[in-house]
Amino acid sequence: MNMNDMQAEIRDANLNYLMLAQQMIRADRATAIFRLGINARLADSLDSLSNPQILKLAAMPLMLVRLRFDDPAVIAMLSSCQKEPALAKVHAAILLAGESPGTGA
Repeated sequence: MNMNDMQAEIRDANLNYLMLAQQMIRADRATAIFRLGINARLADSLDSLSNPQILKLAAMPLMLVRLRFDDPAVIAMLSSCQKEPALAKVHAAILLAGESPGTGA
């Protein structure tokens, strides 16, 4: 993958994320804040973005989102084969709920 392809992929990922985040916030703000791992001020900012602003942000040459979990144990728990995958998802949601929101979009 060359640099232009990578930048195009980053732009597409950013655009998809911003559009999805805005839709989630408008549909159910409280749930979106939890699922996106953001704070209320960031939710307000994302909600108020116009289409040209979203396109401008999406074109930045860096990823606007990051993984919500910094602990490899959470990744291992979510990606491992378990008898009760629903239980692993609930456990991960509990762990993520304890993290402070708004550290990234």
